[in-house]
Amino acid sequence: MTLEYATRYRRTSRIPAEPGTPYVVEKGEGDRAHLFGDLITVYAGGEQTENLFNFFTVEGPKGDLIPAHVHQDTYEVFYVTQGAVRLFVEDTRGEQLERVLTPGDFGFVPKNCPHAYRMERHHSQVVGVAAGPGGTFERFFESMGAPTERHGVPPEPVVPAPHAFATVPERYDVRFLPDHQWRTT
Repeated sequence: MTLEYATRYRRTSRIPAEPGTPYVVEKGEGDRAHLFGDLITVYAGGEQTENLFNFFTVEGPKGDLIPAHVHQDTYEVFYVTQGAVRLFVEDTRGEQLERVLTPGDFGFVPKNCPHAYRMERHHSQVVGVAAGPGGTFERFFESMGAPTERHGVPPEPVVPAPHAFATVPERYDVRFLPDHQWRTT
């Protein structure tokens, strides 16, 4: 049995809203949202960690490039558990790196480094952790996407309206870079 809590973000959650509360979340039963073609499941967020880090998974089909973006204060980890994910990263000197990550591979993106990714195989999964002094950004997925109780990827991609991206940087430390060019592909 999984306990359910009400939070300021959703009517029911399997994650307690208060820090310092031990809990267990069964596989796939975190706070889920659809964004683009992916299912994002949050297992721990800022509420539980006093904004020190978050822990989430992203599952998706082979698909389009997730738009280039940057986090001013947040470090992000990509750990692939299924499939293959192509990670694009640009360091602060402008050097670009592109690598295909497969199960067991790890990618680290420091703050202020533009990055993007693309699922290269059907049903790929990434475990993500993000941390930084400005807090965590996991509620971005629900705010920009569509919270869901469903398991699995969305039947149709959930693409936010272009004007919605304007509110993101100050709230979630995610700034999209619509004109960014990857020279590595």
